[in-house]
Amino acid sequence: MKPLLLLDVDGVLNPIGRPAPGYRQFRCLIDDETYVVHLDPRHGPRLLGLAAATGAELVWATTWEHHANDWIAPRIGLPSLPVIGVNAAAGPVSEHGEMFKTPHVAAYAGRRPFVWFDDQVWAEDEEYLRVHQGLGDFLLVHVDPARGLTSRHLGMAHEWLTLTGFSQGS
Repeated sequence: MKPLLLLDVDGVLNPIGRPAPGYRQFRCLIDDETYVVHLDPRHGPRLLGLAAATGAELVWATTWEHHANDWIAPRIGLPSLPVIGVNAAAGPVSEHGEMFKTPHVAAYAGRRPFVWFDDQVWAEDEEYLRVHQGLGDFLLVHVDPARGLTSRHLGMAHEWLTLTGFSQGS
């Protein structure tokens, strides 16, 4: 089974606060609402390289949903990616304390191993996923929303996929 690399946007690809050098500012218009995002164009090639090296599939796991393909992907050099539909209207936390996205991620991933880059994954999310019937192995990579995705995060994903034998590129 091809592993998944799940990507959040805000706090991961779009850090909150002052971005590091190399980030560019963009204005995105969605449903008459303007959003300012800071994106690093190096993220796209790095993520594509990680996916190629590990045989993984990149997938959006973000409240941007399909808007990520319109506004984020082309600005960082990613192709259009599959999208996990999340119900942001459900609120930040679900019934058992896990983030609202977590049940949607579990349903989408099924038995496929996955790495999830998000700034809002915590112990409650890991616990929910660990006890979820029929779910494959996973690695949650918590990203500091002030800094965004770094080489260290990508290295953690590469190492986990390679050492656990999920990598199809090894």
